[in-house]
Parts: sequence; C-alpha cells; structure tokens
Amino acid sequence: MKLDRRITNLIITGFSGTGKSLVAKEVARRLNWDFIDTDDAIVKQTGKPIAEIFHQDGEGRFRELEHEKIRKACQQRQIVIAIGGGAIVDPQNYELLAKSGLIVCLEAKPDTIYERLFHEAARHPETEVRPLLASDNPLERIRQLKASRQPYYANVDWTVHTDNLDIEQVAEEAIKAWRLLRVAHPDLGPLPSREKKPSSQLEANDDVACLVETATQIYPVFVGYGVLDKLGEEMKKAALSGTAAIISDENVFSLYGSKVEGILKDAGFAVGSFVVPPGEETKSMDCAIKIYDFLVEHRAERDDIIIALGGGMVGDLAGFVAATFLRGVPWIQVPTSLIAMVDASIGGKVGVNHPEGKNLIGAFYQPDMVLADPQTLTTLPQRELTSGWAEVIKHGLILDKEYFQFLESSVNSLTKLEPEMITQAIARSAAIKAQVVSQDEKEKAGKRTILNYGHTVAHGLEATTQYKRFLHGEAVAIGMMGAAKLSQRLSLLPSAAVERQQALLEKFGLPTSLRAERSNLKLSLAGITRAMELDKKVRGKAIRWVLLQDIGKAVVRGDVPQQDVLAVLQELAEP
Repeated sequence: MKLDRRITNLIITGFSGTGKSLVAKEVARRLNWDFIDTDDAIVKQTGKPIAEIFHQDGEGRFRELEHEKIRKACQQRQIVIAIGGGAIVDPQNYELLAKSGLIVCLEAKPDTIYERLFHEAARHPETEVRPLLASDNPLERIRQLKASRQPYYANVDWTVHTDNLDIEQVAEEAIKAWRLLRVAHPDLGPLPSREKKPSSQLEANDDVACLVETATQIYPVFVGYGVLDKLGEEMKKAALSGTAAIISDENVFSLYGSKVEGILKDAGFAVGSFVVPPGEETKSMDCAIKIYDFLVEHRAERDDIIIALGGGMVGDLAGFVAATFLRGVPWIQVPTSLIAMVDASIGGKVGVNHPEGKNLIGAFYQPDMVLADPQTLTTLPQRELTSGWAEVIKHGLILDKEYFQFLESSVNSLTKLEPEMITQAIARSAAIKAQVVSQDEKEKAGKRTILNYGHTVAHGLEATTQYKRFLHGEAVAIGMMGAAKLSQRLSLLPSAAVERQQALLEKFGLPTSLRAERSNLKLSLAGITRAMELDKKVRGKAIRWVLLQDIGKAVVRGDVPQQDVLAVLQELAEP
C-alpha cells in the first residue's frame, strides 16, 4: 500500500495464535510507548470473556465495542495497538488504523496456529479459545476463516512470518519494519518526541553513512565533505524545533561558531551559544553546572536542542548536560575532530571526569543525529589529527581485517586528508562503531566492551598524568601496544600481528611506547595500575581486558595475571 498518510502509531494484526498481544506488548516495552490490546480492553469494560459476549450479545455487539476501542486508540500518539484477528476486515476500522499508524501483520501457517491455540488450551484449560474457531474440525475452520481474511491481511505495510520465531524475534522484526519504512518514506509525518522513544526521519541521502539503532533511539550518522551546511536542514527534517544551544570550546567556536549560528538561523532556529575552555580539564562537574546556569538563565525548555560543536571533550560534556538537564533534552553531535567523528560522537556515552578517573560520572544518552564534516579536519592542529587515527586503526584491529588492510594501503592519501579517501575512511569507521553500539547499547551483552581495546592502559596513563600530558588517541595507541603485547604473552596473538599493529600506528605518527616520556615525566607504574583498577571495565575487582586473537578479532578476558600486566607496562617504559 502507498504510505502517504501522517502516522504516529504501530498496529499489530494477524490471525489468532500469531502472538499479537505478546508481540505488541514487547514492542511497546522496547519503544517505551503505551500499549493497548483492544480485546483485553473490551473484556475489562464489559466484565465478560469474549466468548460470553458472542454468546449473550452476538458478534455484532462485539464488533461495535471493538470499533469504539480502535477509534479511541487511534486518537492517541506513540501507542502500540494489538487488534483482534477480524478487526481489520471492517473498512471503517481499516481506515482509522491506516491513518493512525503502520500496520504490521503477523503471519503463520494454519498448522502452526492450530498447534499454538489448541495445544496451549490443552496445557492451560483456562485459556480462552476464540468463539469463531469453535468447531468439530478446528484445523479446517482455521484454514477457511484465515483464507477469507487473507486479502485484508495482505493489505498492510509489513508482514512478519512467525512460524519459526519467538516473541522477542517477532518484536524485533516489527520494530525493524517501523525503522525501515520511516527511512524509506519521509512523508510519514512528524516523529515522536523524546518524551517516549525518539527517532530520526531520513530521506534517501548519500551523506548518511549509517544508522545507529538502539533500544532507546534510532539516529543517522551523516558523513560528507561540506555536510555542515546542511545541519539546519537535517534538523528540520528530523522534526526538531525550539531554541538551539551550541556548546563549543574556544578554539572550535572561533573557527565555526559564527558559521553554525548562521546556518541554524537561516533554517529558522533561535540560537544561543556557550563557549568553554579547551582541554580535558574542562570536562568536569563544575563546568557542567556553568552550562546548566546558562540554560536556566535563558529559560531553556524540554523541546530545545543542545548542539555539541567540537571534539570528544565537548561531546561528552554537552551530552552529559543534555542527559541531565530537565531530565533529558534533544541533542546533536557535530564533531570537528577525527577522534570524535569515528568514535566519541557515536554511541551515546556521555559524562564528566572525576579526579580519580576518566568518565566516572556519566550516562548512556543517545543523540538525535551525528553530523560529521571531514572538511573541518583541515583546520585541526596536526597533533589532534594524528591522535584521532588511533581510534580509526582500533576499529580495524578489533572487527574488520579488510578495513585494517585498507588503512595500511592508504596511509599517504589519508594523512593528506584527500576528500574522497578521508570521507570513505570516516564513514566506514563510523559504521563499525554504529554496528557495535546497535547490538549492545549499554555494554550489557559484552559486545560493546571490545571498543575499549587499548583503553585500559590509556585511561591509566591519562589519570596518572592528570589528563595533561597525553591526548586521548596518543594514550590509546600506547594502550593498544600494551594490549597487543599482553595478547602475545598469553599466546593469543602471533608476533607478526603485533609488529603489523605497531608499524601502522607509527606510519600515522602515533606513539607506541613510553620510552620518549622517561626523560621529562616521572611515570609511576604503580600509579598507572591503580588508575586502571578504577576503570569502568572492572568487574568483580578484576580488569576485563580487551585483547586480540588476530587482526580483526578481539576477545575479552578477565583472568589476566597481574605479573603479566606489570611486565608489559615495564616493557613499554624500557629505554
């Protein structure tokens, strides 16, 4: 069917036994939407089982009640509606539902339906068998009734065949339908607000490198040379409104502040800006409070938007403020450093530092979009640019051997920031990060942990030096060498792979040891290990090390002997 109406809801239909109620309830839980089962609502209103309504009042009365429940449900927004298997046959019901939401039909073979309905009834005698299926030959009745309704079940937006799927898998398919249809059809109307599940409306767009799809948010990552000029346009497409508050640091704002303010004003947004000092020391609770004060002073509301314009520090800080001000406001990442474009801006990790450790105070709070313009890298200080390559290389090391090989063969083009090559590299790296985040938003499943390759030692180095000596990527590069050497000591990784990693890091100008620091910095190995033990990756007092089994294949280990860790740290520091 043609999707030319404005919609805000998701409707689950299908024959009895396809799992409509359970699936709709699970979809609503994942989307953080409201949920209604029209059959249950009728039972609650009348105080009668559906079979009794049919018997005492007739099917006509039941259909009247059903229509009224559907009418009221369709007046709501951001609701998952489970309807009875025959409801969609009524043209009036269909018209209401089609205008209200995407209609997803759950399909199953008659034999599957019979198995589910009547075996369930045999196991649980209290289970109500639908009155229209009461027959001496229920399987044949299912076939006949289902065949009569099939033309109506076919006139929907999406179909999920449930025969070999469990409830969670069917729910995931229904949510996937919602996402895909919104991406394909920008005429579907305004998007849900952040009060419930936020989302992003996308048109077919060559600048969309990937989608991040988590349980709490779906959003695009735009990567394109000159795409910064489209910021206001993309915000309007995503149904964002209100005042835009730009959070940036002094260095970045001096380069791009006026331009971004102009882009947003041209798109019809009111704009305010708050500029902070550059450097990791700014990422503190004290600075967050100053931003809160700015927002309060300007009477910021929940529909206003925070825009993080800058590198990873600005993104972490602005995102933390967005997550906590008024219990959450929309925000957008506009990264201007390489490390932010490929890593820090994607995934919703936001926070501030504690004197005892990096990012110890924070949250998972996804942005509404990420917009990365590689052209901004041309004004990045060389050391900052070099630092960013560490996270790019990390993605190849942990997940994508072919990408690692691409980096090996493209060093000259990438370090020269050739537009096509740098855009390709950033887009691919962003997609790798998005894939991991989509599978494990809050590091509960363990998949996202592999993104911390090199970060255990890195955070130890940063904390020990009060975040004053190393840029994050520099510390990560040294940390990755520590992790690779540790992998080799544990007989996980061959020496040739360690050497390949070191060679590529050095080609991009990154440090691979602490030897250069010995003459001008007193590094305490005990201090580093103590800081590592405070890291967020510690579970049960044991550090969860991300190690390598091969290039492109990471593994998480919590049983690494302390003596091996100390030996590797000593090796990194040896003159």
